[in-house]
Amino acid sequence: MRAVFEDGFASGAEVGASVCVTVDGETVVDLWGGFADADRTRPWQRDTIINVYSVTKTLTALTALLVADRGEIDVAAPVSRYWPEFAANGKERVTVAHVLSHSSGLSGWAQPVSATDLYDWEKMTALLAAQAPFWEPGTASGYHGLTQGYLVGEVIRRVTGRTLGTVFREELAEPLGADFHIGLPAAEDARVADLVPPASDASPFVHPTALQINAETNPHHDVADTRTRAWRGAEIPAVNGTGNARAVATALAVLACGGVAGGRRLLSEAGCRRALEVQVEGRDLILGMPLRFGLGFAVAGGMMPNPNTLHWGGRGGFLAIVDLDARTTFAYAPNRMADSIADVRGFGLAMAMWEAMDLL
Repeated sequence: MRAVFEDGFASGAEVGASVCVTVDGETVVDLWGGFADADRTRPWQRDTIINVYSVTKTLTALTALLVADRGEIDVAAPVSRYWPEFAANGKERVTVAHVLSHSSGLSGWAQPVSATDLYDWEKMTALLAAQAPFWEPGTASGYHGLTQGYLVGEVIRRVTGRTLGTVFREELAEPLGADFHIGLPAAEDARVADLVPPASDASPFVHPTALQINAETNPHHDVADTRTRAWRGAEIPAVNGTGNARAVATALAVLACGGVAGGRRLLSEAGCRRALEVQVEGRDLILGMPLRFGLGFAVAGGMMPNPNTLHWGGRGGFLAIVDLDARTTFAYAPNRMADSIADVRGFGLAMAMWEAMDLL
């Protein structure tokens, strides 16, 4: 893995990055290198952190699984059991599982919203509660790129009285020693690496549907927003988590190890394995590719060496993998964003991991 990682810098594919692997809860690979900025003036340090975009969803899902495992949330129950206003406009049968599996029909906002609206939790959740689904819930997935964090987060807030970021920090990040933040304190700003935007900002959709246009443009997000205090300090639990590969791999290791981390049980083994229960599969209405969604993660099936593997990526090339059979987690966090969703840097490192583990 070190050789593959170093090749990325030698070839110019990387500016700065980190990669980490845990096995049985033990960190066995922990690499970082390069620079935290495009001008290459700030070396990427051991404690450098970065906005990991949609890999944030894996930690949001872990938080939901934790709360559900305690019996505070029934994922098969309607969202409106916990959030009564959500039943409006035909959503009375939308379940928490639909939200976790991107199949609630709420892939975006029906009303026009701005990028600054993302910082207004009450507005964004109220709009989602009031609108009708874009398609019949449970019949198909349509990637909830921004909305999933608000939907899951509001259920957790209604049940626990705390924000999702607070529950994650108090119940997972701090006990596990994971340097990951959903809502970054200002005191940590100096450690944050700058995302290096892709060379092209062309749409990934060749012939976009109305749903895809809505997901991509309502609101329009600029990568430069991630450098602002407003973005970093807000809780946007689908996309604005800040951490590094070590933090992601460390937090997700509790799933890989049946709910135990550091000699302490945080979830039951059954509660961890619930994430593997496929809720919906088929061609995703937003991403336009075949996917199998469990509770908060994509379920690998035949894509990876072991079938009981969860994964998800983030815009620009971030990647997280949880292999429940091999009790392994993998995380990759670069700052040079890929020009397309066909980026293979993370999977190249994962292939090296699987080769080293004799799983190929």
